[in-house]
Amino acid sequence: MSRSAAVADRLARLTGLPVREARVVGAQHGYQHLMMTLSGGRRAFAKAVPASDPGDAPAPGMVPDPAAVPSAEFAAAFAAEANGLRWLAEASAVPVPEVLAVSPEALVISMIPAGRATPEAAFGFGTDLARLHAAGAAGFGAPWPGFIASLPLDNTQDAGEWPQWYARRRLLPFLSRAVDAGTLRADDARLVEAVIDRIGSLAGPAEPPSRIHGDCWAGNVLWSRGRGWLIDPAAHGGHRETDLAMLALFGAPHLDRILAGYNDTVPLAAGWRSRIPLHQLHPLLVHACLFGASYREEVRSAARAALAI
Repeated sequence: MSRSAAVADRLARLTGLPVREARVVGAQHGYQHLMMTLSGGRRAFAKAVPASDPGDAPAPGMVPDPAAVPSAEFAAAFAAEANGLRWLAEASAVPVPEVLAVSPEALVISMIPAGRATPEAAFGFGTDLARLHAAGAAGFGAPWPGFIASLPLDNTQDAGEWPQWYARRRLLPFLSRAVDAGTLRADDARLVEAVIDRIGSLAGPAEPPSRIHGDCWAGNVLWSRGRGWLIDPAAHGGHRETDLAMLALFGAPHLDRILAGYNDTVPLAAGWRSRIPLHQLHPLLVHACLFGASYREEVRSAARAALAI
């Protein structure tokens, strides 16, 4: 059996889909990325646990991912992504890939044809994102265990306000993890703890739970067919400014047009720009946990900026 046929046969067994062709195209967080063609010609993309057969492994010399998911957590990570994609799709706002199959060993989604970001597409994406957020959520958090990259994400729902939920479920767990790993020092922790102590006054006007992507950096927005599509969600009921802060963190294309489309659809609360560092503090803590002390100064800068509101 050829390598391609072996990969296709394995994916068919893992997912129950009629896989005609499949090939490994990369790896991330310890799982494989695969491009697939189903019978009938439909294209799909898969994430799958690494094959035990060396002939089906990533190419020799591939650098191990320092943020690899332990094998016991693959099922939870795949389920969280599938739940998030389906929940976002229910809003009929921002397009997302269709979940074709999910199992403890693999997640298969529809393929999104490559396109390009244009000012017009960016404005439309901002409009779609505002509509997605406005679809709302039952509360802060989600009814499924979450993941962000390779790290578990506490989606416990409660009836409290967002500032306290954000501190308890997003900031404190990753601050503790980074300190325990030696990535952040005691004085770094004190800065973040000062934000937590004042979070009620730093968070701005109270807002109802929004239906957010949760990891909305530029790499998780695909541009296709004149629209922005969302992939790889850490979806939950959260604060809408979180997604916008993530878009700004690593420089989404035509961000000014995204914001214009958003604000034209559902205007943002006064002072939202000054709160961007507060919302960026969580993803920066996540990066510190995943990639080490190279993110220490960015965590400190975000904490200082949040306190300067």
